Order: sequence, then structure tokens, then C-alpha cells
Amino acid sequence: MSHEHRSTIDPDRLARLRAICLALPDATEKRAWGDPTWRIRDKIFAMQKGNHAGGSPSVWVKAPEGEQAELVAANPDVYFVPPYVGQHGWIGLVLDDHEPDWAVVTRHIEASYRLVAPKGRRRRADATR
Repeated sequence: MSHEHRSTIDPDRLARLRAICLALPDATEKRAWGDPTWRIRDKIFAMQKGNHAGGSPSVWVKAPEGEQAELVAANPDVYFVPPYVGQHGWIGLVLDDHEPDWAVVTRHIEASYRLVAPKGRRRRADATR
């Protein structure tokens, strides 16, 4: 990307991201590596990353098998393979170069939650949709 990135996420965007994540059954927030992470039973389903000099604020989520390459190839301005967890199929969604499509962000977060959550919690999450 050729844009200049902000080094921290816009507070309104972080608040919206937080609301999406914490609306899921039994979701909790915990700081890790200097950034907020959202978990179900201490398993991370979403991480807000890129809050450092030169970083690009983003959210990282677990994606269904095979989806990562498809998304990154189709829209590299929005999706990327994040370091460390990308090798396990996670995707990153850029949150600072454009106004995020919050419906799409929500779908990715909910999908990640269902991939990580215990079966009983997955059913509860599906029932709330």
C-alpha cells in the first residue's frame, strides 16, 4: 500500500470493534503484546494489531480453511496474511486506509469466534444472529 498509515487505531473504530467482539456470548477482552485481544475461554478469536510506529491498525481473525488466499488475492488493499498466525489460516483486515465495511468485519469476527469457541458456545452465537 502506498498510503501513509496512522500509528494507532481511531478511538471510534476501536470502540466499534470492541462492541462487535464483546457482543458474542462469553467473550472477554485482554491486552496481549500491547494490543487488545478478544477471547472465548482464553482462546483468541480476534486481535487488534498495528498500534506502533509504522504500523497499520488492523484486526486479525481466524478464517475458515482455504479462505485466506482467496480473500487476499481478491482484495489486497483490505486483506493480508498477518505475521505469526497467518501460517495457521488467519487473515488481517486493514482498518485505517478506508472506512471499514462493518458488516463484513462483523461476519469475519463471528466466523472466527465460531471456529475457536467450544461447541455449546457456537450454538449460542448462532442463535443470537
